[in-house]
Amino acid sequence: MDSRSSGPESVGVVEHAVQHGHSHDHDHAPVYDAGWHRAAGWARRLAWVSLLLVGVEGVVGLWQGLAAGSIALTGWALGAIPEALAGAIVIWRFTGSRTLSPTAERRAQIGVAVSFWINAPYIAAASVNHLFGEHRSESSVIGITLTAAAVLVMPILGRAQRRLGVRLGSAATVGEGVQNYLCATQAVAVLIGLTLTAQWSGFWWLDPVIGLGVAAVSAWQGVRSWRGEGCGC
Repeated sequence: MDSRSSGPESVGVVEHAVQHGHSHDHDHAPVYDAGWHRAAGWARRLAWVSLLLVGVEGVVGLWQGLAAGSIALTGWALGAIPEALAGAIVIWRFTGSRTLSPTAERRAQIGVAVSFWINAPYIAAASVNHLFGEHRSESSVIGITLTAAAVLVMPILGRAQRRLGVRLGSAATVGEGVQNYLCATQAVAVLIGLTLTAQWSGFWWLDPVIGLGVAAVSAWQGVRSWRGEGCGC
């Protein structure tokens, strides 16, 4: 055997390979060391932050959506329900003996799936009614400001939670990060719709069309959650 195989360079290659392998195995076999427990603490803190933010989005968005007659804004605000549930589940999951419970994980997936499916039919029905009834929503400065803030803040929060979820091997935490990204994506569509309808009345149809899109995404996310595909656990 070549003596160079046991030299410092080989040791460095082996260490790199081990570290690289660990980075790909976090989803399947996380190492429950001090770093893991610190990450779990951060996951709980970010879940509380997310819960607070989506609570504000839900209450203010629903208030403005109903006041302005905007089904797109109302549907987006109702999306705060499964998103808040995802945050509550992460807090619950990383507290006490439930931290490593696969049973808790599966129950979480089912709960979020059902919450998605509860929202979708209402949003879809109201959107169809507004579209065929040629309902024209009013402008909402507060709604525009709220969705613009979500576009800026939610991707940052989602990225942090996804990274923590990978480190922890937690589908629930990764799923909450996906929820944040979804919130921001829908907020972009609602923001465009609110802005255009506020400037040009001819774009009245855009609001219910966006509402139908929100309903479709909600139903799809419910299916993914039920299957445990890392989207809202």
